[in-house]
Amino acid sequence: MKLCIVTHKLKKGDGQGRVNYEVAKEAIRRGHHLTLLASEIAPELQQSSQVNWIPISVNGLPTEFIRNFIFSQKSADWLRKHRPQVDLVKVNGAITSAASDVNAVHFVHSSWLRSPVHISRLRKDLYGLYQKLYTAFNARWEKQAFQKAKIVVSVSEKVAQELESIGVPRSRIRVIVNGVDLEEFSPGTVSRQTLGLPENVTLALFAGDIRTPRKNLDTVLRALVKVPNLHLGVVGNTEGSPFPEMAESLGLNERVHFLGYRRDIPQIMRAVDLFVFPSRYEACTLVLLEALACGLPVITATATGGAELVTPECGVVLSDSDDVEALAEVLLSLVGDTPSGVCAERNRNRMQQMGQAARTVAEQHSWATMAKTYVDLFEELSKNEEHRSHTDLSPSSRPITLPSGVS
Repeated sequence: MKLCIVTHKLKKGDGQGRVNYEVAKEAIRRGHHLTLLASEIAPELQQSSQVNWIPISVNGLPTEFIRNFIFSQKSADWLRKHRPQVDLVKVNGAITSAASDVNAVHFVHSSWLRSPVHISRLRKDLYGLYQKLYTAFNARWEKQAFQKAKIVVSVSEKVAQELESIGVPRSRIRVIVNGVDLEEFSPGTVSRQTLGLPENVTLALFAGDIRTPRKNLDTVLRALVKVPNLHLGVVGNTEGSPFPEMAESLGLNERVHFLGYRRDIPQIMRAVDLFVFPSRYEACTLVLLEALACGLPVITATATGGAELVTPECGVVLSDSDDVEALAEVLLSLVGDTPSGVCAERNRNRMQQMGQAARTVAEQHSWATMAKTYVDLFEELSKNEEHRSHTDLSPSSRPITLPSGVS
């Protein structure tokens, strides 16, 4: 099969880029030939004899909106000229204006535009206006792209529901959850002291962009006030963030530990006891799977894409991201209100059992499993297309060969 993937990046260390990287590696393993329309790909993909990289450079352009628009036009131009040379085209959202066979959707801009935490609702300035226009244009282009696709892949059940809400028939939607590196993210023991974390306390972790209220650290901090036996590590860039000041105003300075932007997330996850992430809006977040893979009980909310992976055995899914009382009640049920005693020991045993269940869930969603599911889908579509091409040549539709000299 000759497969074409249209995406900005195919590399590790980038969410959507990692998905496409793993899919490409699996397609190569099965002997398929790839054409990659991308700005950046991993060196090992460049070196493969099965890969034809068509670089689409958008470097130096001033805004993401313009970069995406130029990428869309350049990739569509290439596909219009060379589409007969490939069997199947996979794209992401509105990345190109050309039609695709499979459109993998990591984010639905129509839903994000309606969100109460959309940037345009929080900032009434030129940047807020830019974000509103950026999202609105992408929402329009996405709908057009989804209509042109044969199959639309959703990365979470939440995204599938959002796709249905904008008119994509459920019959054309497949859900393929993103994967996780089960070796990089795995249970283990790490010294808290080396990570700048307090020892001999029950420690929760929050990780994400803390410069806006979207990830919902404010609700976590308010709930923490009601749970005196719990400390919280916060990973995220504190520059321009209102939350260090909020933690101080709530009297949480001794129990909230702002760690800044970090690249050692796997080590930090091995050093904590549970993961708290009741985001107000996520299409699908990799960090939930990463926490599960590290064997952490997970507390999240239904507004967080991927929350459907969190079972009662390994965590809690809140129905309302902003319910401080409900979050505090869940945290108290896990860690208690005293650091010692029979109840504390029972809580520790319960969290250990939840952590084991969490790892079991994550093991069903490795990058390899995800990539195989994608390539299985490609092969299924390719075979169906070949079958359709043959069956379409029925006696009434086959070309008639006339005797020599007859016209």
